[in-house]
Amino acid sequence: MIKLILVATLLVLSSIECVKLHKKRTQFKDVPKFKTLYMDQYLDHFNKRDDRTFKLRYLVNDEWFNPDDGPVFVYAGNEGDIEAFWNNTGFMFDIAPVFQALVVFPEHRYYGESLPFGEKSFDLDKIGYLSVEQTMADYAVLLSKLQEDYNLCRKKNPIIAFGGSYGGILAAYMRFKYPNIVRGAIAASAPIYLTAGLAPSTLFFQDVTNDFDKEPGCVPLVRKAFDTMEDAAKRGDYKTLSTKFQLCKPISDPAGYKHLLLWMRNAFTIMAMVDYPYPASFLGDLPAWPVHYACEQLVNQTNKGVDILTAFKNLAGILYNDTSSCFDIYEQFIECADPTSCGLGNDAKSWDYQACTELNTVQESNGVTDMFPVIAYNEELRAEYCLKTWGVKVRTEWPSIEFWGRHIKTATNIVFSNGLLDPWHNGGPLTNVTDSLVAVIIEDGAHHLDLRGSDPRDPQSVKIARYQEIEQIIKWVQEAKNEPCQKF
Repeated sequence: MIKLILVATLLVLSSIECVKLHKKRTQFKDVPKFKTLYMDQYLDHFNKRDDRTFKLRYLVNDEWFNPDDGPVFVYAGNEGDIEAFWNNTGFMFDIAPVFQALVVFPEHRYYGESLPFGEKSFDLDKIGYLSVEQTMADYAVLLSKLQEDYNLCRKKNPIIAFGGSYGGILAAYMRFKYPNIVRGAIAASAPIYLTAGLAPSTLFFQDVTNDFDKEPGCVPLVRKAFDTMEDAAKRGDYKTLSTKFQLCKPISDPAGYKHLLLWMRNAFTIMAMVDYPYPASFLGDLPAWPVHYACEQLVNQTNKGVDILTAFKNLAGILYNDTSSCFDIYEQFIECADPTSCGLGNDAKSWDYQACTELNTVQESNGVTDMFPVIAYNEELRAEYCLKTWGVKVRTEWPSIEFWGRHIKTATNIVFSNGLLDPWHNGGPLTNVTDSLVAVIIEDGAHHLDLRGSDPRDPQSVKIARYQEIEQIIKWVQEAKNEPCQKF
């Protein structure tokens, strides 16, 4: 009955009324609890002569689940510990009680605890089992197992995939590859065109710059700071740079200087991606609206006479808010095949490998269309790095062949949501591809803000976007009722 009321309400309400209803959704002061489970997965799903297995971790919450009429909400785990995504995807928990849904978060192989060979998983003879195809097969097999565990069927328990960023890409790809299992997908901030190598190489850092250019006086100061750094480097004055930036390990050569530039550029990248309207700790402990916060601080400090490099270092400290007396730029940023950042620790190793094999993130800054120094990165440099690091010969054509490139019209039931504050937004669909491949635009949204939990500080645009997504989910659930009650 609750779902019928929700359906009727959503069909008749205007967008503004939807915003009012948004406030009534279930909210949790604390993240809902989960059960941690493990499943034996084949190491290689596609080699029938290899029956080796490993333990794949997955998280489950079934406290709201109605097996007679409840869908399955599955988050397509991406490049990190799955608990981090559980803690930052509150939208699913906001709506799961209303839909009486089973919630499942599988962990991506080679991330978190799901390491097939433990710490040896990153050895050159073992890393090759990390791929998008193997991961999607993991998820498909897990969902097939859950149908037995919970006696699921297509009619009563349609599966809806969710994901943000790379997880959004996976959610969309699951609908491409396994439409027999996944009924629909919410693909938030999923740059499927960019990661297929179909976007200009200057796109990402241009959009990072556009975010900061909205703040008066900010970009000229950023350019001035980078120019001042370059002047010091040309003089070979690495000592001044090391002192001004309070580096734990002083730089002494062009390689160290380049890493300092990358570390600095990464601070802007992260702040643009998670430019949320409230403090958050998703990719670092950041204040509300960190782009505005950083620019306001930079402008105010320089106006008060703080020298440009000290003010610049202080800006980086907003992200790298280390409590120590110095910044370890080699611990806080790892250079890799993805110039937009690979993260840290073992996760960085896995993402680095994936950026060499199937996910093309060749992006560079040129100092013309963006505010950053010239740091070239092209297919030739990527190929050289990947061969040296992983023994991989890059196959630039493969992502478009395997994952359809821009030719996705034959797919159905996918929402591609993008926030215009997110520097990834131009890398994915921004208009409807077909009636059932729907683009949802969030004017004041950063990286998959719509998948985060409801918050009183949310801009109206994300509230409306969530209800557009809910409308699609309702549609998919209703469509499933026309199916026979068969297994997947």
